[in-house]
Amino acid sequence: MRPLCKACAQRPRAINYYKDTRTYYRTLCEICLVHGAGAHVPRWQRAGYKPKAVCEKCGCRSQHAEVFRVFHIDENLNNCRPNNLKTVCLNCAAVLGKEGITWRQGDLVADY
Repeated sequence: MRPLCKACAQRPRAINYYKDTRTYYRTLCEICLVHGAGAHVPRWQRAGYKPKAVCEKCGCRSQHAEVFRVFHIDENLNNCRPNNLKTVCLNCAAVLGKEGITWRQGDLVADY
C-alpha cells in the first residue's frame, strides 16, 4: 500500500521510480506536485470559514455537505473575510450564476 501525501494526507504519494523489485515514492501526491502543496484547498477554507448545513438564501437544510457551495458576495475570490462569505445550496448557486448577484453588502447581517 502506498504511503499518503505529506502535504494533504489524503491521496497516495506519486511513484518516483522502480529499481529492481522495489518501488520508490515521492513525498507528495500528483495533485500537490502539479498545483503546489495546499493549492487544492480553497482560500475560504484556509481562512477558517466553515460552510453551514443550511442555505443562507432559501433556508434549505441538508446533512450532506456536497449540497452546498461557498458564495463570495463581492465576487472577489481573494476576499475571504467572514462577512463576505455565505453558504448557498446548489439551486441558489445556479440561480445566482444565471440571474446575477441579488445580494448586496448592506443587505446582509454579519455572522457572530
